[in-house]
Amino acid sequence: MPEPKRASRRARNPFVIVGSAFFTLVMLVAVVGAIALAAGRQRFEAPGPLDSDKIVNIPRGLGLRDIADLLQREGVIGPGWMQNAVFIGGVVVRKAQSELKAGEYEFHKQSSVADVLGTLVEGKVILHSVTIPEGLTSEQVVARLMENQTLSGDIKEIPKEGTLLPETYNFNRGTTREQILQQMQQKQRDMVQRIWERRAGDLPIKTPEQLVVLASIVEKETGKSDERSRVAAVFVNRLKQRMRLQSDPTIIYGLVGGKGTLGRPIMRSEIEQPTPYNTYMIDGMPPGPIANPGRASLEAAANPARTKELYFVADGTGGHAFSESLDQHQKSVARLRQIEHDGPKDVPDAAAFAPVPRPGAPASAGRPLPGAGAAAPRNAQQRAEQPKPRANAQRPATDQSPPQQ
Repeated sequence: MPEPKRASRRARNPFVIVGSAFFTLVMLVAVVGAIALAAGRQRFEAPGPLDSDKIVNIPRGLGLRDIADLLQREGVIGPGWMQNAVFIGGVVVRKAQSELKAGEYEFHKQSSVADVLGTLVEGKVILHSVTIPEGLTSEQVVARLMENQTLSGDIKEIPKEGTLLPETYNFNRGTTREQILQQMQQKQRDMVQRIWERRAGDLPIKTPEQLVVLASIVEKETGKSDERSRVAAVFVNRLKQRMRLQSDPTIIYGLVGGKGTLGRPIMRSEIEQPTPYNTYMIDGMPPGPIANPGRASLEAAANPARTKELYFVADGTGGHAFSESLDQHQKSVARLRQIEHDGPKDVPDAAAFAPVPRPGAPASAGRPLPGAGAAAPRNAQQRAEQPKPRANAQRPATDQSPPQQ
């Protein structure tokens, strides 16, 4: 038998042996890695365990592993260290560690790990909303924000009256109430500035702040969109003729301030009660807004209708009758009295409860709406605007009027 060939000295070289072993190990690792990658990719894209949509809140400050653990506890990704590793590995491979955003998320039924990661990276948080109606005082706005349990944090102080823009604001869970107020104030400043720049040239007001004051009175006088510019025109015409505005909402604000509502009809004695806001007693406009007006009222105050009207009173249909002269106005008052005397019939229900206006007195001195006081929102109580001087106007008492104090 021939002798077996002996390995060459090079083959027996330790470096060759080590290199060969290392190469074999690398190949083995590569094969195992490829298998693991394929399995991980399959798990990454496979349908998840959720059997229905689920909302999960990711708090601020959680690390990557904490987020993975939270998602596992909530059943968004499957149990076990492998699924946890698949989520973490997906984040690392996509280099998305810094892109995961806190917030409240909705994960859909059978969302894969890839879907879950995409939702977090894109920041598809659930948006909540809070609606602030036009005409609320700042104190009432703060109360509404405090009632919203999705918002967080306290409010340090009530914002200045008239500095908040009524609107619907969207936010994600965790947003603070102070942040919403700051957003409302910024939007109000921007809105007022834009409207002020395109105001009518002959307005008898000199500053954006006075525009907000006038708009707040318009806001509280009518809730009908087609009346705002005419109501604004009445007050602008009165200012031009140096007539007192004689607006009931200003009486109420002077009595209760930011609380907004009186809770009962205005007493006749309160019409003559001096306050800085009582436009039956003061000349010109009050020293500040009486509410937070919306965009429509700001637009109406900046560009009122071109009319000569000086008066308006409830017309029995939920709107107002406008007049240029006191004689016309008194006829409108008489018509409203007749409507109320005859009963509602074809008149809308709200008109059946409208207070009986008296010449020279605001209509809110009559009986209130069911379940509402003299400061019922918006147009619930109609007003009878009267000219200055008030000494020329008679104030006969009626059986519907509150007793004089």
